[in-house]
Amino acid sequence: MTRREDIVKNYIEGYNEFDINKMIRDFDENVVFENISGGEVNMLLEGLEAFMEQADQVKSYFLERTQTIKSFKHGVDETEVEINYYAILAKDFPNGLKRGDELKLQGRSVFKFSGNQIINLTDIS
Repeated sequence: MTRREDIVKNYIEGYNEFDINKMIRDFDENVVFENISGGEVNMLLEGLEAFMEQADQVKSYFLERTQTIKSFKHGVDETEVEINYYAILAKDFPNGLKRGDELKLQGRSVFKFSGNQIINLTDIS
């Protein structure tokens, strides 16, 4: 399971560094990304290109962002990670959040694997 932890840590480091190429280094071409908030899927992306486009677009939303791993839980073909999330917004949002506001959230990410490739990533908050 150490290899999976290294892959997940690399993804998180890439995320924190705004480095999309590092984030996707271990992604399968057909990766599926889901974001679930409040029990509802609010984003579903299929394929590496769609993920990369979205990742590039949201970089401009943050002055700073950090995911910190709290714990790992391994299953047969997946690894679940508890995450603390911190960010400072780079712009105003329609929901009332303003540039400079801090976000502090807790959530989890579930990485599904085929070999050493991530085939599905689900972020849950």
